[in-house]
Amino acid sequence: MITGELKSQVDKIWNSFWTGGISNPLTVIEQFTFLLFLRRIDESQLLEEKKANMMGTSMVNSLYKEEHKKFRWHNFKDKDPEVIYNLFTMPQADSDNLTVFEHMKQLGNSAGVFSQYMKGATFMIQTPKLLDQVIQMIDKIKMDDRDTKGDLYEYLLSKIATAGTNGQFRTPRHIIKMMVDMMQPKKGDTICDPSCGTAGFLVAAGEYVHENHEDWFHEQAFREHYNSTMFTGIEFDSTMLRIGAMNLQLHGIDNPQLIGRDALSESNKEIRDQFDLILANPPFKGSLDYDGVESSLLKTVKTKKTELLFLSLMLRMMKIGGRCAVIVPDGVLFGSSNAHKQLRQTIVEGHKLDAVISMPSGVFKPYAGVSTAILIFTKTNSGGTDNVWFYDMQADGYSLDDKRSEIKDSDIQDIISRYQSLDAETDRTRTDKSFLVPFDDIKNNDWDLSINRYKEITYEEVEYDSASKIISDIEVLDIERTKALRLLKELLSL
Repeated sequence: MITGELKSQVDKIWNSFWTGGISNPLTVIEQFTFLLFLRRIDESQLLEEKKANMMGTSMVNSLYKEEHKKFRWHNFKDKDPEVIYNLFTMPQADSDNLTVFEHMKQLGNSAGVFSQYMKGATFMIQTPKLLDQVIQMIDKIKMDDRDTKGDLYEYLLSKIATAGTNGQFRTPRHIIKMMVDMMQPKKGDTICDPSCGTAGFLVAAGEYVHENHEDWFHEQAFREHYNSTMFTGIEFDSTMLRIGAMNLQLHGIDNPQLIGRDALSESNKEIRDQFDLILANPPFKGSLDYDGVESSLLKTVKTKKTELLFLSLMLRMMKIGGRCAVIVPDGVLFGSSNAHKQLRQTIVEGHKLDAVISMPSGVFKPYAGVSTAILIFTKTNSGGTDNVWFYDMQADGYSLDDKRSEIKDSDIQDIISRYQSLDAETDRTRTDKSFLVPFDDIKNNDWDLSINRYKEITYEEVEYDSASKIISDIEVLDIERTKALRLLKELLSL
């Protein structure tokens, strides 16, 4: 758990970045990430060297040549700030004319998944003082503690939510955790987020496994699966890939499959029938030209809207029996275009729609007020929807204004527990927060999935007096008012 002292240090460094002219939170996090990576690779090398010495063997796949030793974290971290800054910014003649940063960019696959996405990375810390401050703060982190370093990075990423237009990269972590808890990742699952951003869904799925199935890690086969093949993220933004890779590694997922491409494009056409579980919050409100979209997606639904195209993509990427939990804008549920109706019909009639959780519009504030819902469905290619479970979430544990202050009211635990016991929902009525809707009702309503189409509201009957009685009462009050006014005049001798 991240301590108040560590949070305070992070806040001070964050403010130093802003004072120094670096105001984009993604840039700040990226620069933090570079330094975290330098410390991690040096410490992993120290561990390998220690093992080699104990066994009397030589190092295999050393990341540092003899002439590059000055670039190692433990060799430069205690030097004078000016000396450190020169190592990062001035090519070193005795070290192949490289800097610490350029050497890091050249490490490639041998240094792990993060280093694969260093192309185009730029060192932007502008003063020796700031660089030294960040290095000293990072050096105090207990890097052998998965929870501490993971929580630290999550705290850094939480600052994106206050960053205006950068907020689209940040799905509320309690919503992510709710979705993961509902889906309950299984031992052999392959899990994918086709618009992974900072990899929040993949990290949460990994944390679920640690918290609920620690015994799985006793098996070598599962450890290898967890560290290399269990998690796949697709993201076209190189900065997001670097941040997502570090987020996963700091949470103990060493070699996830991260793919740098546009998931909707032709370059992604070979990924199909591959995943057991998809968790995602894909981009809303985007629009693409038809020639920029992979052709098989348009066969499912001919549209330019990214939210619909991503749903088509997820159906293609899942194995038969694969499950999906995805956040969509409300328009997907009731949109009247042919594309909207066609996609809803495909999911309900051609596969198995399990649940629709309607969320209040304030969930994504302060940077977006759009109303959203969570769709949960299973790929079958042969139908299977009998009843769809609807839940009307009214509170998520935070106020629904821009402040998003913590409150007591929350439907999240109720949603999770009810979803795991859907057989008990058969007696619920449509006036309750949750209820089941039969397939035929949805079909007869033109595949509409908005909860307001099916929810029934009980209005309390209020009886009012007749108009004559109300007028009579007003006349009585008028007489009393006139008497009181006359008495007041007499008292004042007016």
